[in-house]
Amino acid sequence: MSDKPTVPASARVQARRLPSPIWLIPVVTVLVAAWLAWDTLSRRGPLITVTFESAEGLVAGQSQIKFRDVVMGQVQSIELNDDLAHVTVTARMNHEAERLLTQQARFWVVKPRLFAGSISGLETVLSGSYVALLPSTEPAPAQRHFTGLENPPVLQSSAAGHTFLLKAALLGSINLGSPVFYRGLDVGEVLGWDIANMAESVTIHAFVRAPFDQYVHEESHFWNASGLSVKLGADGLQLQVESLRALLLGGIAFDTPFAARTTPVVEADKTIFPLYASRDAADEAGFKRRITGIAYFPGAVDGLARGAPVTLRGIRIGEVTSVRLEYDPQTDTIRVPVKFEIQPERIGDISDVEKRGPLDNIRHLVALGMRAQLQSVNLLTGQKAVSFDIVPDAPPAEVTVENGLFVVPTAPGEFAGIVSSVNALVNKLNNMPFKQIGDNLNETLAGLNKLSNGPALRGTIDSLQAALVSAKDVLATINTGAGPAIRRLPDIAAGLQEAVGRVNRVLQSVDAGYGDNSKFSRNLDRLLVQLNDAAQSIRVLSDILSRHPEALIRGRPDIGEMK
Repeated sequence: MSDKPTVPASARVQARRLPSPIWLIPVVTVLVAAWLAWDTLSRRGPLITVTFESAEGLVAGQSQIKFRDVVMGQVQSIELNDDLAHVTVTARMNHEAERLLTQQARFWVVKPRLFAGSISGLETVLSGSYVALLPSTEPAPAQRHFTGLENPPVLQSSAAGHTFLLKAALLGSINLGSPVFYRGLDVGEVLGWDIANMAESVTIHAFVRAPFDQYVHEESHFWNASGLSVKLGADGLQLQVESLRALLLGGIAFDTPFAARTTPVVEADKTIFPLYASRDAADEAGFKRRITGIAYFPGAVDGLARGAPVTLRGIRIGEVTSVRLEYDPQTDTIRVPVKFEIQPERIGDISDVEKRGPLDNIRHLVALGMRAQLQSVNLLTGQKAVSFDIVPDAPPAEVTVENGLFVVPTAPGEFAGIVSSVNALVNKLNNMPFKQIGDNLNETLAGLNKLSNGPALRGTIDSLQAALVSAKDVLATINTGAGPAIRRLPDIAAGLQEAVGRVNRVLQSVDAGYGDNSKFSRNLDRLLVQLNDAAQSIRVLSDILSRHPEALIRGRPDIGEMK
């Protein structure tokens, strides 16, 4: 055992080392991940659902939602609804799109299609379909569930202008996107129509862009400018069309009369304008005053229909409003009342006579000989119009009032006058005694024949010949003792003999020329037969013209039409 003293132990203190720099990498990674997560969550917008009838062209996880070609979200899932008639598209929107998601926002699928007269969505052929977003420019409550549109809206931007309401009896050729014209310029589109009151009419929403909306006044007129208008007038055949687009899609045009351009400009959705069927109907609407009347025409009124013009000395002053059959208990017959409207404002400078009133003015014109007549306006189609003209030597007539309508006296029309003249000619021909004339001619010719071949005339000629022979013998006896003057008696007798021969030849010529077997007699018989046939033909012509006056142009009608 050692006796060395024990040395006490001592602790050695060393300095602590810093962490290794390698730990900075996971720390930075965590921080970056946290920042990215926060940035992603801060940029992520709400989750929305859009219901469509079909999800054609959409792919979950790929299809995007865009506004003005800026990505606003992405489709996450597509599910079939419980009703099996719709699909629900769920999409995650960006944070920037949150303020656009209001009740007025609209969604639709963009794909290649032909709509409103234009081809759209061709860019999706390569990139694929996507959902378009059209936000509202007006403040509205936020919304997260939407019903998508099957067709894109006509107006896809916040264009300045106003929407006007048009009331029409029929929608006709008007479609979504149909153009609205003002003096030939395309100034708007048809946005749609209301179906709540379609049992009576259709209310069309027509958008007019600024600055053209300021030309819509309270007295403006809208009319249907669809299709092609064909007019046959003095300048020939005229074809009128607003544009090729209106011909294919339909269209609406409007204008304001010159006198109404000082009226106030109409505010949108506060005035309902009637939509007229044509430009002519819109022009007629500018005449406010109407005088209603009625006329009873004798005979048939075929070719006269509702809308036919009413003219005064060839100028239109109104139109026919009704043509129908009715029973007249007073005469126990069926008559045709033709109702019409007259627009007195079409006649200029009538302020002086307006004070007398419509009834006194009509009575004054009727006293001058004015009558209502049926007049053909188209000989090819047989269309007719009511014409007011002064009829020469018209019999006196009175203007009466029937159920608030002025009853205007009538007169036969132009074709009725022709038929009456033909009938009068036929009646005169029928009254001529052709048979009696023929009998008299036959009796006269028979008398001449009997006279030329009769025994009395022949006996007279024989007696005259015997007397001449006796005279010749006496003259021969006397000639022996008579002088030179007596010797001339044979020459005289010879002359008498020659005269008798000439008389015989004349009588034979009469018999040959006018006897029973003569050419004159045969020609006369044929003449009588032809006169009888001519009278029958004229009678048939009169009957055809009385029922079909258009036969003068179109020719003889078929047997089925004649019946």
